[in-house]
Amino acid sequence: MTEPRMTEPPMRKRQMINPGTHRKPTRRIHVGNVPIGDGAPVAVQSMTNTRTDDVAATVAQIEKLTTAGCEIIRVAVPDRSAATAITSIKNQIDIPLIADIHFDHRLAIAAAEAGADGLRINPGNIGADKRVRAVADCARQHGIPIRIGVNAGSLEKDLIDKHGGVTPPAMVASALRHIDLLKSFDFNDLKISIKASDVYRTIAAYRLLSEQTDLPLHIGITEAGGLFPGVVKSSLGIGMLLADGIGDTLRVSLTRDPVDEIRVGYEILKALDIRRHGPEIISCPTCGRCNIDLIGIAEQVEQALLGRTTSVKVAIMGCVVNGPGEAREADIGIAGGDGLGILFRKGKVIRKIPQDQLVDTLLKEIDEIEKGTP
Repeated sequence: MTEPRMTEPPMRKRQMINPGTHRKPTRRIHVGNVPIGDGAPVAVQSMTNTRTDDVAATVAQIEKLTTAGCEIIRVAVPDRSAATAITSIKNQIDIPLIADIHFDHRLAIAAAEAGADGLRINPGNIGADKRVRAVADCARQHGIPIRIGVNAGSLEKDLIDKHGGVTPPAMVASALRHIDLLKSFDFNDLKISIKASDVYRTIAAYRLLSEQTDLPLHIGITEAGGLFPGVVKSSLGIGMLLADGIGDTLRVSLTRDPVDEIRVGYEILKALDIRRHGPEIISCPTCGRCNIDLIGIAEQVEQALLGRTTSVKVAIMGCVVNGPGEAREADIGIAGGDGLGILFRKGKVIRKIPQDQLVDTLLKEIDEIEKGTP
């Protein structure tokens, strides 16, 4: 198999597009009942951090993730007990499950036979071609897709040597090599990811890869870190790719409760007007004119709205004078004053409210909106 000639893509002025209306055309595959690619909604997924063979704990975490909006879940399969546990887990969850495999191709086969809806393999460590063929044959037999997960940390040595390091062209060469390998086994039900822990290299690799294949792409920044660095890196990397029309599924990788990954993923999609899932909260950053505990109120409302799926825009503002005007696009909102606040819709004041009733009143109004009450 020949590898295409690739160079580092130059930094260039990029035309801004509306990612909500423009997506790079990719092939359609299915992970369980979730369509991927070819214009399907960008799916948000996560990965459990429980021991997979602890079925009760794993199912409990998946249920929390499902409530948060997770559409595809991935579980680690480090050993045979984890692979066989997939059968019990699948019987108790409502979203598709992908088995994450490293090193041992036999675990991929065991996971497929246990009922996994998809496999993720790392081409840098799965082994000889005949092992990859065995995995492909098993996946075909069970009608499930394979994600080729290229990771900068486990790139093949010959490609590192050829390209002078773990560069975007080296990562893309690895992906294309393994795409060709699986296609040579007449296996085409594929999705690709090509991640690094730094934003620039990841973006450059995905942009280059998207020009070389029409297979659906799973995007994310791997090992992004804890809350603040992880959210920043993921928002930049995933957001810039989505703004280019690149990406069919995504995962925000955080050293946190995986439920936070789902929340951040949907916030990225909402910010780019690609998908709406649950309420969108807009709030002012506070200033010297603010006479209420706006930070505490915003956190209280945010917690109360977790798990809700209605796409309503909620404003929490600190100034009764400027707040409604600044948040006139909000469906419903509150603004505080000195002991007294206001409730407003689309920038128009509805009524005044005692400050200690602001949150309860707002939540009741949101309930009415969800019921369809004008």
